[in-house]
Amino acid sequence: MAMSGREKAYAYLKETVLTDPAMQGEFLSEQEIADRIGVSRTPIREALLLLAAEDLVQMVPRRGARVARLTGREISELMELRGIVERYAAERVIALDRAPVEELAELLERQRGLSGPDDAKEFIAIDHRFHATLVSAVGNGLLDRHYDGLRSRQVRAGVVALYNQKGRQQSVIDEHRAILDAGGPRPPRGGAPAPPEFPRGAPGMGAHGPPPPPGPWLWDPWSRSGGGG
Repeated sequence: MAMSGREKAYAYLKETVLTDPAMQGEFLSEQEIADRIGVSRTPIREALLLLAAEDLVQMVPRRGARVARLTGREISELMELRGIVERYAAERVIALDRAPVEELAELLERQRGLSGPDDAKEFIAIDHRFHATLVSAVGNGLLDRHYDGLRSRQVRAGVVALYNQKGRQQSVIDEHRAILDAGGPRPPRGGAPAPPEFPRGAPGMGAHGPPPPPGPWLWDPWSRSGGGG
C-alpha cells in the first residue's frame, strides 16, 4: 500500500531530518522539504503538526517549524528510559532462550565495519536497530511502538556522544558482543555465564542509563527464581 503524502513527509522528517544533530534549533522550510520528497506543502505542514505534538519540533508564530533542541534533562531522561526498556528486553529474551542471535550477529558485524565521524549516524542507527530487535523479540507490540518512538532523539543524542567520547564506538561493540554471547546456546544447568553488563555511559548509546528501579516485572534471568539454565 502506497504511503500518503503526510505519511511520506512524516517518515522523511523523523528518520532523516530530526536525527541530524546539526539541525537542532534550525527552522525548516516547508517548500524545500516538499520539493525534496515530491509532495505539496500541505502534507508537510500536517506532518510538522504531528511532530509538534510529539515535542520533536516547535511551531513558532510567523516563523514556522523549528527542530526542538535536546536539553540535558531530556537526554538524562532518555538514558533512563532506554536503560529500563533495553535491559528488560535483553534479560527477557535471554531467559526465554529466544534471542534472535543470527540477526543480532549480522548487525554487530555491520557496526564493526563503521568508524569515524562520517559513519557516526549509521553506527547509531544500527545501535537502535540492535536493541529494537531485542525489544521486538519480547513479543509485546506496545513496547515495540514505545521504543520506536525514541529513535529520532536516540540517534541525535548518540551521534553527539560518539563525537564527544573517545573509544565510545568500541565500547558499544563490546557491549553488544556481551549481549550476543549471553543470548547464544545455553550452557548446562549450573554453568550459566554471568548476564551481560549494561554500563552507564554516554547518552543515546545502548542500555546505558541509570540502573532501572526495582520492581516485580524486572528480574535477573540467571537467578534461581528467574529459571536460568
